[in-house]
Amino acid sequence: MANSTEAPPTSFTLSNGARMPAVGYGTFQSAAGNDHVEDFVSTALRVGYRHIDTALAYGNEKEVGRMIKKSAIPREELFVTTKLAQPWHRPEDVEEAMDESLKALGLEYVPHAYLPGPNHETVRHSSGNGKPVVDYAASKGYPATWAAMEKLVSIGKARAIGLSNFNILKTKKILEVARIKPAVNQVELHPYMPQHALLAFSARNGIHLTAHQPLGGTPVGVVALNNHIPGPLHDQTVKNIAKRLDKSPAQILLSWALQRGTSVVPKSARESRMKENLEVVRLSDEDFEALNGLKSDGNSIRYMDPRKHVGFDIFREDADEPVDDHAPWDEQWYRDLSQANGPGREQLFRGQKVPLCTPLNDTYINGI
Repeated sequence: MANSTEAPPTSFTLSNGARMPAVGYGTFQSAAGNDHVEDFVSTALRVGYRHIDTALAYGNEKEVGRMIKKSAIPREELFVTTKLAQPWHRPEDVEEAMDESLKALGLEYVPHAYLPGPNHETVRHSSGNGKPVVDYAASKGYPATWAAMEKLVSIGKARAIGLSNFNILKTKKILEVARIKPAVNQVELHPYMPQHALLAFSARNGIHLTAHQPLGGTPVGVVALNNHIPGPLHDQTVKNIAKRLDKSPAQILLSWALQRGTSVVPKSARESRMKENLEVVRLSDEDFEALNGLKSDGNSIRYMDPRKHVGFDIFREDADEPVDDHAPWDEQWYRDLSQANGPGREQLFRGQKVPLCTPLNDTYINGI
């Protein structure tokens, strides 16, 4: 933590020497969908954002790209992050996925990309339960996906590469084989999910952490395991500090995040909130430590948790999930299918020639 008299950081230097603006604009899951994302991105760029966070899976790269071009802001001033969608994790698909993102964004390269069906859409479970069919081989073979990501840097399509939603165990496995060390890991971070151990581990290994959902928030419903629990925006300690400093609770949470050395990508559809999110403050050591101690790693609250959606816990530190090659709901389905279709059932599920999905561990592609 820096001295409490210093101004909050406006950017962070990554391991490859690139500078990432400390506060970015997140484009995922706008309440209004993607219909107005062009307006939102245009406003964000106009009020001063120079770090835009998007992803192929968000379905808005074209809109983001159009607004970047229309803004006429020099490319070297912009830091654009995109992510490799889950159905593109097979090593042979990585460069094609990047080409799709670059084409949609209208860029020659992106500053940063993350590793997270016939047209690579997610395949849903044949039982009709709405769950994604997981590609277990690709999910377990993420070091090979990382090697394919490294090639993107070598051929100039990405300036830096990183991770998203990787815990310590999985990050260690990447570091064991990496030719290019991850520059960034974008994970859920806020005072209710501080991830102190991951932050310390990342700092020791030169990996910058970016906070998605830095305000807590509510992720997509299928992975919102704890959305019934009020987030840190409603915490009384946060409110008390905000009132005393004449700031909003959101500004206090973003200030805390920057002060501990992590960048943030909050989202908002309102111009006033966009401006507010850029107006961070330096917290006193006392206030900083009060927020730091709201939750420990042992009693933290994770708002984005896909375990009930994919069938295993991608954040386990004692086992590299997935361990099995099937989801809990497969067993009853297999029994039902066996009774109905006999030995040919394999053709309907494990033998299907379709792109499957990997969980929410992504890779992250970053340009300048």
